[in-house]
Amino acid sequence: MKSKLLLLGIFSAFFSCSPKIAKISAVEKFDLSQKLTGIDCTFVNTKFHEVRPIIFQAKSKKPKNIIFMLGDGMGLAQMYAGMTANKGKLNLENASHTGLHKTYSSDGYITDSAAGATAFSAGVKTYNAAIGMDKDSLAVKTILEYAEEKGLATGLVATSTITHASPASFIAHKKHRNMYEAIATDFLKTDIDVFIGGGKDHFSKRKDGKNLLVELKNKGYQVLENIDEIAKVKSGKLAGLVAAEQPARYSEGRDEMLSKATKTAINLLKQNEKGFFLMIEGSQIDWGGHANDLRYVVEEMLDFDKVIGEVFEFAAKDGETLVIITADHETGGLTLNGGSIAQAKVRGIFTSSYHTAVPVPVYAFGVGAENFTGIYENIAIFDKMMDLFGFEKTK
Repeated sequence: MKSKLLLLGIFSAFFSCSPKIAKISAVEKFDLSQKLTGIDCTFVNTKFHEVRPIIFQAKSKKPKNIIFMLGDGMGLAQMYAGMTANKGKLNLENASHTGLHKTYSSDGYITDSAAGATAFSAGVKTYNAAIGMDKDSLAVKTILEYAEEKGLATGLVATSTITHASPASFIAHKKHRNMYEAIATDFLKTDIDVFIGGGKDHFSKRKDGKNLLVELKNKGYQVLENIDEIAKVKSGKLAGLVAAEQPARYSEGRDEMLSKATKTAINLLKQNEKGFFLMIEGSQIDWGGHANDLRYVVEEMLDFDKVIGEVFEFAAKDGETLVIITADHETGGLTLNGGSIAQAKVRGIFTSSYHTAVPVPVYAFGVGAENFTGIYENIAIFDKMMDLFGFEKTK
């Protein structure tokens, strides 16, 4: 009997997630891609990062720079799971103002990342899968394009392919998020200064036979694949494509890629005297939710939070920057049912393999942060950024 109990203990130590049977009423309707899971997980963290108070003192009344940070799939539970796993502290707590936004799309109570990101980038509610288009499939100008038009520097950083739904929604205009090669082509139609993420094959191994990497070089971009080489770039335009497809998860080889990419992007963009717009996505918090993998969620959340701290430090030193942090939606229907801050231990139960409809938090720091309190539509974030930049909408 003792040997059987010992084996059971060893088994439990290696496998910390167990499925629960979910009862679904015959009259309930769910998104076709959603599956109720009831996956129960426990994770104990052993790798921590320091969190220091960061105080902001404004040097201007309006932001010269806006850094928009998107934790894909990051709801309150994901945030607090990360906080628990870091022994009760996150850099996110330095945000001076918080609010909530409503995530639904034009055709769904539950949004996808494309419609969610297009709400931020262009200020329209659109159908799920739309990239930079309204619900009638008409292209809409994005905040990145407005910034370019006004002479500001612009950039995108992601831990997914750079052609993935969220970053794509700031620079491309396509009817469907899966049009990756067509989205890559749209990068050549802009004057974006720096973009760093995965997806090299969407530029170079294409069905049309084109090699967009050559075209990028002809437009003056430094095209690099190694993140350490990317981190050495001090000036000029930069296309950093760090993986053929998706970058690895943090614990499987990506390591500090997001931090290095973010620092490089800021260092390049801040050289523009008119200011800059930068979108940074912690893409894989979402993927951990889809996988119902609590460890995956927490590790990606902590990686994102380390970068939040670095961005806040830049903004505090600069004095003319606004940082906005939010999510396009929550993923996994995660709820926290136990844990210990002292032990960095968190227990969570996932209820879905897809997104959920709950409103998600907005955190703001820097010039104009006070504008982001309250409860509002996701499209209001675009309107607020436009107003703070002093941009007027045009077709």
